[in-house]
Amino acid sequence: MPAFPFDIVAFDLDGTLADTAPDIADFGRASLPEAEIRPLIGDGARNLLRRVLLATGGSSEELLDEAHPRYLDHYAAHICDGTIVYPHVEQAMDELASLGVRLAVCTNKSTRMTRLLFDALGWTDRFAAMVCGDTLPVFKPDPATLQETIRLAGGGRCVLVGDSMIDAGTSRAAGTPFVAVSFGFRDRPVDQLGADAVIDDYRQLIPALHCLG
Repeated sequence: MPAFPFDIVAFDLDGTLADTAPDIADFGRASLPEAEIRPLIGDGARNLLRRVLLATGGSSEELLDEAHPRYLDHYAAHICDGTIVYPHVEQAMDELASLGVRLAVCTNKSTRMTRLLFDALGWTDRFAAMVCGDTLPVFKPDPATLQETIRLAGGGRCVLVGDSMIDAGTSRAAGTPFVAVSFGFRDRPVDQLGADAVIDDYRQLIPALHCLG
């Protein structure tokens, strides 16, 4: 078998590695239905909260400043109550690691929440690099986020796996291939993301990466 074509496989987190929507959508009070919140997830908790407040009676920066830390405390306390890892994710990560591939995460989730979630899932030592929403002064889709992920992971040829236009834009801007999952928190059909490959199940990931190579 030829050498594996990528040195690094970087993953988005929410909606890509795990269905975190049940916990993200839990505001500790009546709010929007989870199905309406899913497409809003992806560019940080504050932006999500702003949209939810606007949709449930109006928002202001003062209200957002008050609500944001309370939401984060609630989410931290319930980080993995309803979160579900997507099928065959861990098997795919194990197989990639056995091939010598370095795994990384590039997410707009905060470092605090990412570490809490990884602790709960037993993933703390799985990743060679992790760039979160507060690692740099910019967020995805700024290419600096993925470029820093690649640097921290030791450099080499990288592919990004994600679920949204934010991930697609990050990958294009950074000049890396993009694999889209057909599930996740998209706000549009997967065939509109402009991905180099689309997978419906993580058992398809490694074959898809071989084809991209």
